[in-house]
Amino acid sequence: MIAIAFFCYLTLIACIAVRAVRATHNVDDYLIGGRKVGGAMAGLSAGASDMSGWLLLGLPGLAVAAPAEALWVGAGLALGTWFNWRFVARKLREETGRYGVLTIPSFFRRRFKTHGGTVQALTAASILVFFTLYAAAGFVAGGKLFSSVFDLSYNSAVVIGAVLILVYTLWGGFLAVVWTDALQAIMMIGALAIVTLCAVIDGPPTATMPVVIDGDFDSLAIASALAWGLGYMGQPHIVTRFMAMTSPDAAAHGQRIGVTWTTACLALAIAVGIFAGPILGPQADPERVFILAIEQYLPPLLAGICLAAVLAAIMSTADSQLLITASALAEDLLPCDPSAIDSSRRLRNGRIAVFVICCAALTFALNPAAGVFSLVAFAWAGFGATVGPALLMALHGSTNSGAGSLGGIATGLVVVTCWDWLPNDGWGIYELLPGFIAALLVNIGVSRFVP
Repeated sequence: MIAIAFFCYLTLIACIAVRAVRATHNVDDYLIGGRKVGGAMAGLSAGASDMSGWLLLGLPGLAVAAPAEALWVGAGLALGTWFNWRFVARKLREETGRYGVLTIPSFFRRRFKTHGGTVQALTAASILVFFTLYAAAGFVAGGKLFSSVFDLSYNSAVVIGAVLILVYTLWGGFLAVVWTDALQAIMMIGALAIVTLCAVIDGPPTATMPVVIDGDFDSLAIASALAWGLGYMGQPHIVTRFMAMTSPDAAAHGQRIGVTWTTACLALAIAVGIFAGPILGPQADPERVFILAIEQYLPPLLAGICLAAVLAAIMSTADSQLLITASALAEDLLPCDPSAIDSSRRLRNGRIAVFVICCAALTFALNPAAGVFSLVAFAWAGFGATVGPALLMALHGSTNSGAGSLGGIATGLVVVTCWDWLPNDGWGIYELLPGFIAALLVNIGVSRFVP
């Protein structure tokens, strides 16, 4: 029954991909959907591409190991989602539409008359590094899913998951990613609701509920957990959905859909970890709690559908990451002007880049010790502290300069990379918080003296 559910889901994905291939005629369609994405579709797609397998594996696992931290992280992410839609979505759609650009690095190049090319290259390089790690986290999650469900070796499971994601992303491009995201978003929230209900009915979480109630969590730890929300503005796979909307006015509808979906999913994922935690054995991997809960609570056919939702969550982010990273490589880092190349060649370059990035991410994911949460946490901090402050200032800072953005990006990159070298792993503070603050201050300061 589980195999049948997986087959039906993958068949549906294949049909969507075929439709997307037929609707993709040029590089604009391939990288940004020709700016034809409606508000509701953008809201669901942004949410699904944001959450990934981390929502169904990493966050429930964190709720098992540290439930109070999971609650604060969830609160920070919900606030960050709202802030991103409120202060970035509409303005970014206006500005990128005015400049006619397809990528965030290209937006920086057009936005700044001086240092714009350097900001573009540094941003694209950050995307290349951090998104390769982020995509690897998706492959790790896929490996854990397939190895648990089909009793495969970890390496074989990772390769299978990566190939599935690669195939439809390679040919369908942005439209395939967005359309499948909408389906995957519905599957994800449905699976979370079903499993949470079953876990609550099964019995109270005797081991973890006292920890949640006591909330033994100091103010510094709370600030670190809430800081996860700061990362949203710097996530290219999310903000690209804003660039792809039909018009700036679509942002209002997208905000209602996106914020509601994200908040509900975060609450349900944390509830799964809290209520289903007791079913784990003493040596079990906490990140498998959702999968084990499905196997224990649900009949085979429904279990297959919910496990397919895990695969949907993994695919919904990994495909976006591959596409965004490939666009940075093909459009922003190649040593030639993309506008001087014909559209068909740019389209071919984009597909080649998708394949190359997929292979690179796969090499990281084949490490059995790789954890979904740790990979996502580092990549999220990297983007949040480099691209986030630069994008926020570029959209709303009237005195923002290219030199300021360049200094801020470099500062955020250094702080995030080196923070754990400080005593006690940076005093237990999530590196995104000091990285974001330092990058923002440097951006403002340098922009003031180098206008």
